Amino acid sequence: MQTEIDPKEPIKVEKRPKKKKKNDSVVGYLLVAPALILILAISIWPVIQSFYFSLFDLQLNEPTKSEVHLDYQIDLDRYLQNFPFLVGAIDSEIDKGNSSEELTTIKSTLENLDEGIKEKPEAQENYDTINAKLDNFENIPADMKYIEIEEDVAQEFTTSVKEINADLRTINENGTLEQGDKIVGLSSALTEIVVEPNFVGFEHYKENLTDQRMWRSLWNTSVFTFISVLAELILGLAIALLINKAFLGRGLIRASILIPWAIPTAVAALMWKFLYDGQNGIVAKLFEDVGLVDRMAMLLTTDTGAMFSVIFADVWKTTPYMALLLLAGLQTISGSLYEAASIDGANKWKQFVTITLPLLKSSLLVALLFRTLDAFRVFDLIYVLTGGGPANSTETISMYAYTLMFKQTNFGEGSAISVVVFICVAIISGIFIKLLGSDLIKDGSGK
Repeated sequence: MQTEIDPKEPIKVEKRPKKKKKNDSVVGYLLVAPALILILAISIWPVIQSFYFSLFDLQLNEPTKSEVHLDYQIDLDRYLQNFPFLVGAIDSEIDKGNSSEELTTIKSTLENLDEGIKEKPEAQENYDTINAKLDNFENIPADMKYIEIEEDVAQEFTTSVKEINADLRTINENGTLEQGDKIVGLSSALTEIVVEPNFVGFEHYKENLTDQRMWRSLWNTSVFTFISVLAELILGLAIALLINKAFLGRGLIRASILIPWAIPTAVAALMWKFLYDGQNGIVAKLFEDVGLVDRMAMLLTTDTGAMFSVIFADVWKTTPYMALLLLAGLQTISGSLYEAASIDGANKWKQFVTITLPLLKSSLLVALLFRTLDAFRVFDLIYVLTGGGPANSTETISMYAYTLMFKQTNFGEGSAISVVVFICVAIISGIFIKLLGSDLIKDGSGK
């Protein structure tokens, strides 16, 4: 018999247990985790290191500031290379009866200072070890070279040694010492034994805010970046539209326009330096003939001429790169869209504005972002072509950081400039993604 179903009675549907779905976001983070770790190790960690170094007064040409020091320390290596010889020379003068009373007092003071250095057990241990290694002409390990001392001990040592050095100079000027110059030299070396903390906090950044050279280098970088990238975008887009069409010899044209981009930047810069030469440069002569410059020498010897020269050379070299990126985007646009627009009566300019530009937005973002960041960090082209001159008129922020860190060996301030470069690059990237590429970072949720 069939069971009759009451139409008024609601039908009960048996609920089945829902299967647990994998968390897509967690899986996504796990997939990109190796890449994020690699980026952190290669890109972010050096920036963190630069920021850390920028908090210290690091100057590689000064022994007491060549490393990070958070406490008062004494360089035992240099101390033991001078102190024993100083005491020995003083003893020799005393034995000869030369200013014995003054030298005896000085020797007593030096010995008291020496005992103060060896107060801590670890200091005594390092003291004896380094002394033995110096006697055997062995290298001193870096971890044993410095010993930490109290601030009052360091200040007393510095003050006493300076007074001793002044007294020895006075005694030497009286002509009563046989080894006067040697003794004064050894005592002078002791004045640089104490290593003071070189933590300066944000002092480098405060100085940079009022440094006209830093702001000028930042302005030069901005002018170079804006003009060169804008010119490369216009020319690169025109070239990309041209070589995207089918015509005889298109493959040869595509290969030939990449030649400037394939030339190493340093080689290209040196080549342009000869072309811009004020006496024999072909390009300089051409610009003079067409009226761009009054004299050939103006290209590399005036502020405006030098900036124009580096921008022109950069546009020549990197426009093919921009064209290549934009060509890749053009080839993803279906030809049927243009056919439909043609049937609807749209002319070429209307097709370009309504079809090409909107669909090329992603490629434009990538090309502009890459070229802007690359132009903002420019170094080798200008370094070879103008060296930042004349009168720092083409010095970029990267060149300024290089000058501070490697030419002036001011590693702390140079690191601060490097952090400034990173901040500028991060701001540029954020602006591009916010204004032009928001659609690229949507998660596809439709929200």
